[in-house]
Order: sequence, then structure tokens, then C-alpha cells
Amino acid sequence: MKENETKGKVKKTAERRSKILELLDIKGQVNVNELSQELGVSEVTIRNDLDKLEKSKLLIRAHGGAFKTSNIALTVTEKKKINLEVKRLIGKKAASLIEEEESVILDSGTTTFEISNNLNDFKNLTVISNALDIVNNLSKYENLDVFMPGGYLKEFSMSLVGPMAERNFRQLFCNKLFLGVDAIKPDLGVFTHHMEEAYLNQIMIDIAEEVIVVADSSKFKRSGLAFICSFEKIDKLITDDQIEKEHLIALEKNNVEVIMVKK
Repeated sequence: MKENETKGKVKKTAERRSKILELLDIKGQVNVNELSQELGVSEVTIRNDLDKLEKSKLLIRAHGGAFKTSNIALTVTEKKKINLEVKRLIGKKAASLIEEEESVILDSGTTTFEISNNLNDFKNLTVISNALDIVNNLSKYENLDVFMPGGYLKEFSMSLVGPMAERNFRQLFCNKLFLGVDAIKPDLGVFTHHMEEAYLNQIMIDIAEEVIVVADSSKFKRSGLAFICSFEKIDKLITDDQIEKEHLIALEKNNVEVIMVKK
């Protein structure tokens, strides 16, 4: 009898986790509370399911839920290949907005990385970044002062986050923040996949004179779990000319200056 009960429990667990993966495949992301209600089990059980599925590399855990593996489980190198030409154009345009003797923050991301490829002509520039690949790229330029606030490594984005990074960023000031994002919702604001990165981004915004989002137009069609900020805190958005008209109108209504590069 006990053996049958055990088998039945294992079967229910397998069916429930299969259903979670099915929902992930449809939605791209799931929420612990919603899964608990839909599947009729406790949130503790759902969190345990998500943890087990993550260990099997079938999803990526995030605060309050999880993401489909194929949505974000790409290495930084793989992400850099997506829309590369557009990212290069955006990076070049962003760099043209920087002036000598300014201090700028380059947030982690593949588009902000392209900005770092265009800073070789500056004679006196301070660059702050929490991204390992960006700092490594900047090390080849002799005339730049580069600051890395520290923190613990977030492998997917190759960025440093956490209390140390947050504390050190609060001691700084910058003229311009170039912010990379995972998703843009015209009626809400900008998002990323990870809560730690979103919170650090909010601190970056607080210490910046000017906030400039760099994102190709595909980011308007993507989702992100962690809210960074609304458009009232964004001064400019650099994107490509494939941005849909309704998105452009929404940004302009929120007083965001849109700078487009030709794809």
C-alpha cells in the first residue's frame, strides 16, 4: 500500500512539473502564486518544483517565478550575436553623445558593450561599469579612468551585483547612464530578468544626471519579470528605425526623446 502511495505521489509530481514546463513553453515565464492556484498546491511545493527543474536546466529561477530556459539562458557571447549590426549602430550613436571630461556608467549588456568599442578617441573620460566583459574591453584604452564597484558575479550577464555593488554605487555620481534592458513595455517602463540587476539599475538611475536607454526595437516584443523604472526617469532612448509607430507615440507622450539609427 505504501509503495502504491509513493508511486502515486511521484506520478503527481511528474505530471505537475510537466504542466509547469508546458505553461512555460506557452508564456515564456511563470509566477509562483499563479502556479499555486492553478495547480492546487502550496507555494512551497511550487518553489521546490521550480528549484528541481532549474537543477535539471529546464528553466531559470527568478524572484517570484521562473523563465523559460531558451529565453535567457544564453551566454554573453551568444547574446552578442543577436541583432549585432543594430547593436553596433546603437553603440556608435550612444558614444557620440558623450563629451570629454564626463563620467558615464555603462550598465551590463551586449548593447552597452558596443558603446565600449567606441571610446578609443577620448582623452579624458571616466567610465564606471559592473560588467566584467566591458571593463576588460576598456582596459585596452590608455586615456580612460575605469571604475568597477565590485559585488558578486551574476553568470548569465557577467555582471557584478549585490550589497557591495549597491553600497559602492551610492557613493558615486555620473553625467550619463547608458542602461541596457531586456524588455520595454510602452505603458509601464523598462524591465530586466533579475531582481538584483533591477535594484542596482535603480541606484544607477538615482546617481545619474541623464538616463539613456540603449535597446533595439525587438525589446518591445519581449518580457521581463523585474521592473527597473517608469519612463518619467528616462531622458533618451536609442533604438533602430524598426520601432513600431504606436511605441514611438507612447514614448513621446512620456517625454522620452527617441533617437533612431537606420537598420
